Amino acid sequence: MTIAERLSPATRTAALERLRREELDVLVIGGGVVGSGSALDAVTRGLRVGLVEARDYAAGTSSRSSKLIHGGLRYLEQFNFALVFEALRERSLLLTTLAPHLARPVPFIYPLEKPIDRAYVGLGIGVYDLMGAGRGVPSHARYLSRKKTTESFPSGKRSVIRGAIRFYEGQVDDARHTMMLARTAASYGALCVNSTRVVGFLREDDRVAGVRVRDLESGEEFPIRAQQVINATGTWTDEIQHMVGGRGQFQVRASKGVHLVIPRNRINSATGIITRTEKSLLFIIPWGSHWIIGTTDTDWNLDHAHPAASRSDIDYLLEHANSLLQDPLTREDVVGVYAGLRPLLAGESEATSKLSREHAVSSPVRGLTVIAGGKYTTYRVMAKDAVDSAVHGLERAVSPSITDRVPLVGAEGYAAAWNSRHLTAERTGLPVSTIEHLLHRYGTLSTELLDLIAEHPELGQPLESAPEYLKAEAHYAASSEGALHLDDLLTRRMRISIEVPDRGEAAAAEVAEIVAPLLGWTAEQVDNEVEHYRLRVKAERESQEQPDDQTADAARLGAPDVRVGVDSMT
Repeated sequence: MTIAERLSPATRTAALERLRREELDVLVIGGGVVGSGSALDAVTRGLRVGLVEARDYAAGTSSRSSKLIHGGLRYLEQFNFALVFEALRERSLLLTTLAPHLARPVPFIYPLEKPIDRAYVGLGIGVYDLMGAGRGVPSHARYLSRKKTTESFPSGKRSVIRGAIRFYEGQVDDARHTMMLARTAASYGALCVNSTRVVGFLREDDRVAGVRVRDLESGEEFPIRAQQVINATGTWTDEIQHMVGGRGQFQVRASKGVHLVIPRNRINSATGIITRTEKSLLFIIPWGSHWIIGTTDTDWNLDHAHPAASRSDIDYLLEHANSLLQDPLTREDVVGVYAGLRPLLAGESEATSKLSREHAVSSPVRGLTVIAGGKYTTYRVMAKDAVDSAVHGLERAVSPSITDRVPLVGAEGYAAAWNSRHLTAERTGLPVSTIEHLLHRYGTLSTELLDLIAEHPELGQPLESAPEYLKAEAHYAASSEGALHLDDLLTRRMRISIEVPDRGEAAAAEVAEIVAPLLGWTAEQVDNEVEHYRLRVKAERESQEQPDDQTADAARLGAPDVRVGVDSMT
């Protein structure tokens, strides 16, 4: 593997230097799933490509989803068959070709509570299952009797549940998938840099000719010249549009979605659970040794960088989950909470739950393409459409998109590596469960972690404060996956911040000690990183005790951003 295939401190420095000197064909603003997907799409067409992200890859919406790759049952209910079919096609690509190491099928049941539910729900899921037949998950949705439902879902409330419909969806580690998209783009030559904020646009006559950025690690500002710029900033779309001048052809409205993380042993079920609420759908999703319960769907007009979960959000989710559970959950069962913002196209409805998840592309100024809306599952189609629009302005022939045939790094040879996991365990002396854990997170790149452990056996030990992760994973995240700060490591490369009861406070010092030599941190910087992380956790906990969004947002803003040392904007 060449150094270009890593997102390391050295490659970030080299990429910044090249971005200063070279004119690009396409510069992408935003390191979420659509921006990272756009960079991959553009670079695999043979274009000179750059990607700048103000914080970290997937730091916004793309690390705070329900972790599902799905067609969207509620869009089928709205008769949006085209969107559902498109999403089911993309689900198949992710599960079978593009990222089989990061995405996998997961069984669900839809509990039936009223006599009419069997016909109504059964028909809807039956159509959904038929549309997705042969598309990455087992088909043949089937009805479960009350007895069979109880066997599958022993924690279900027997006085309420009359039966269930069983079917499959896809699941993905969203933060790792987005980072792997950026890493794959870098492996093909894209210049990808995080912690680099756009602070202005370069203009030549009536067109955009690039951007001016600030490296938030050094504080240095410099221009990046590009023939075409793609704004893929999600809920920040309007802010970037104002920076270039004027309003765009559409507006983006932020909808807040909150999720709770619960220990796996608190709900006894062989499958995930999905049901309707008065506002949307409620999911109880298996997530390793935990369950994820979500989500809410409410307007958010406050700080986009730090959407805050309030006490009312948590109570809402617990109340609806408990309507199906024999043994009710309490706030003491919640080990993690996260909130994200959906970038919905505004102007179609007053209620965010009814706004479109379809995307739109526009070019409000020559040299600038804006992509907004959509859903995580269809990121690749959104990226393709954005690059298709941008290349029209290059005034030369450009190859069509090929990303439906470009596996992410770690995907090539994954099936064979999975089949050989017992042999790998014998060869390395590690438990089979550890090999499986690495394969599910890194695919065939897990050989790099195994080589690292062979060279430094102490890295093969679990983290004392988060034993589901190895010390090698913290090391690798800093050396090869672009992590620059503790929040990047504990919240996105690993999910310690939502998977342990102390939200990663104990892990902060332990992980900081491992990565400090790799990131060049002094003792003072280590203390600063740990303190920033602890203050972030404290502010999140305080927000979750507040009654509503306004007070929760005020509490959450007490969390400093370690990158703000050189930039006051959040």
